[in-house]
Amino acid sequence: MRRANHRFLSHLAALGTITVLAGCASLGPRLPMSTMEEPAPEPVACGVRTLAASGAFELLSSAEVARRLAARLGDRPLSILALSSGGASGAFGAGALVGSASDGKRPEFTVVTGVSAGALVAPFAFLGSSWDAEMTTIFTTGVTDRLLQSRGLGAVFGSSVYSGEPLRRLIEHYADDALIAAVAREAARGRLLLVATTDFASGEPVIWDLGSIALHGGESAKPLFRSVLLASASVPGMLPPVVLTVRSQGTTRVETHVDGGVTLPFFIAPAPDDLPQSWGGSTTSVRVIIDGPLRDPPRPTHANAVSIFSRSLSAALSYVTRTKLESTVGALRARGIALDYAAIPASYPLRGAFDFGPDVERSLFEYAASCAEAGELWTHSASGEPVAARAAVSGSPTCPADDSFIGHLAALEN
Repeated sequence: MRRANHRFLSHLAALGTITVLAGCASLGPRLPMSTMEEPAPEPVACGVRTLAASGAFELLSSAEVARRLAARLGDRPLSILALSSGGASGAFGAGALVGSASDGKRPEFTVVTGVSAGALVAPFAFLGSSWDAEMTTIFTTGVTDRLLQSRGLGAVFGSSVYSGEPLRRLIEHYADDALIAAVAREAARGRLLLVATTDFASGEPVIWDLGSIALHGGESAKPLFRSVLLASASVPGMLPPVVLTVRSQGTTRVETHVDGGVTLPFFIAPAPDDLPQSWGGSTTSVRVIIDGPLRDPPRPTHANAVSIFSRSLSAALSYVTRTKLESTVGALRARGIALDYAAIPASYPLRGAFDFGPDVERSLFEYAASCAEAGELWTHSASGEPVAARAAVSGSPTCPADDSFIGHLAALEN
């Protein structure tokens, strides 16, 4: 594990050196982007890019997404699951889902959203517990080992420090014909599978309806489905950006996309303002899994550029995710909707967001699964009371539901 961290820091240092070399800024080919002459979709707050039966994309407002859901679902309840970004900590979300299914009570989520690492888990969460074996294999058998393969000096002339091929191969192996066909069947029932990327040219988030791609994409469904997943998890500078071709408004555009976590730690769709308190005679259910801690505890930091950068980035990500969660709790509470959420306690010994070592991934997966099986995963935002610390499960680190800081957010009035 120390070697993995050392390799990451070494490559990060190389990236920093490359960045400082301003004279090298013109190296490498220019990334594709839409030109000013090309018509762009109207900006829609919380819009969803969905593929119509015609094979062209359209941008739907959150209100329109909610309207279409109501028309398709009928009396079925509305249940939403959001999976956050988190790098190697995606093992937490996967383990949480597998553990939640142990008693057979994990719901069928009407809408599943994912960002970055959460986007890679989202298709399995969408398809239900019958696909848990695939998630378990990915995070417990060493499949993620060597996901980060340095490009060496190629990073100077290329677009990333690490090769994107290992992640591409992993996605291609699991996002196969069977998975995409299964997603299409569920999309035809009115359910939504949504993932976010970041448009590199505009710097804005883009939410993709993967179910519509699986359902209406034809021969292009599989490559586009896979490419969107790859883009959502491609951390800029670390992994290459992904070029996507989009047909919309009678024209075809070429866009460059990177990790959705650049602009969104997680997202709820439809947006909270468009969610009803109840649906189909049942209370609307919203759950969020945060693949990381909500605070960055004090720790010694070496007085060098890489350590300072890494510590600052970690603190910033924790803070942005926490404030996003706080605002989401407030927005849902204003609609009379409760939120259940889970995050990794700061006491858990995380080894870093990019340590994909087999032992690290398996330990985090099994920790989350054991907490879920014990009923110690979720914090309920409508409780109004801080969570009191309880005994840890079987000597393991404190479970999310037992962490007082995580529970503190549930008691916030504003």
